[in-house]
Amino acid sequence: MFTVLILCTGNSCRSQMAEAIVNHEFRGQVKALSAGTQPQPQVAKGAIEALHLAGLETTGLYPKDVSVFLDTPIDLVITVCDNAQEACPIFPRPVPQVHLPFHDPHGEPLASFIQVCDEIRARLIPVVRAALQQEV
Repeated sequence: MFTVLILCTGNSCRSQMAEAIVNHEFRGQVKALSAGTQPQPQVAKGAIEALHLAGLETTGLYPKDVSVFLDTPIDLVITVCDNAQEACPIFPRPVPQVHLPFHDPHGEPLASFIQVCDEIRARLIPVVRAALQQEV
């Protein structure tokens, strides 16, 4: 299975939403994971609510440190914030990386989370689809 790691600084908003979206859109083809360079204690309530409103599963979402995935075979790393791009670790084997930044809605109204969720779906899904097609 094609494995995508989505990185953000806190792993509490954007990367969590991206993980849920990719796992939903590519069920059975892609396994999306998310992590942070400085993970927060919990996933933002706005992110969970936006995912629920979009009909997406949130079970099992929790902030993780990127170090837990250093030995995991990863096919693609996507950084969704500038800080994560700069702090992206070196993986044991070369891994293609894509930087696709999104606005951080943390601390903003639910509407901001919904907008970012929609943007992630619109911009990130085609990137994953293209990477998956190159893999085949």
